Amino acid sequence: MMLSRPPQPPVLTGFEHINRYWDVKHNGWAAKILPGQLYVTTDLEEVICTTLGSCLSACIRDKKMGIGGMNHFMLPIAESNASGAWDDQATRYGSFAMERLINEIMKAGGRRENLEMKVTGGAHVIESMANKVGQRNIDFILAYAEVEGLEMLSQDLGDIYPRKVMYYPGSGRLRVKRLRTLHNTTLLQREAHYVHELEVQPAVGDVELF
Repeated sequence: MMLSRPPQPPVLTGFEHINRYWDVKHNGWAAKILPGQLYVTTDLEEVICTTLGSCLSACIRDKKMGIGGMNHFMLPIAESNASGAWDDQATRYGSFAMERLINEIMKAGGRRENLEMKVTGGAHVIESMANKVGQRNIDFILAYAEVEGLEMLSQDLGDIYPRKVMYYPGSGRLRVKRLRTLHNTTLLQREAHYVHELEVQPAVGDVELF
């Protein structure tokens, strides 16, 4: 006899646009995020998933409450004649991506002193990116974690392979599958489009970082 699926967990305000679905293979509710997105849940069973190339995902949760989430971001790519001010802006973009995730977790009831983090991504998968944007993303996230004093439990970074990522904030479990082959070009197209958007407008506006 087939068991009925549990009701879909309520979505937190601000994340109504995220694609949430019943994952038949893993028999649970899932939220799928795309480049530039993030998602936070208070449900202990919901999983957050994405597919990464050069982008990074930080998976952060309150280890006592089980409230957590994942982002999916990339630093804007510097041109060869970029100024120091541009590099500052790129770092500010990464800081914004991280602080936005942390702030949403805290807004949902998490506490900063209880946060733990796992990170993955940063592969070199787009050959046209001669400046090795994946490595720039890796350097940023490791420096950010050290400066902010975030507890880093694990990291799976670099190499040349895209990754399929599944994160379970309720338990803190992170599953990463390296994709030796891509069945289609969707991932590369998404990241190329995301890169273009960042080049056109990498600024994030005023944001209070703490």
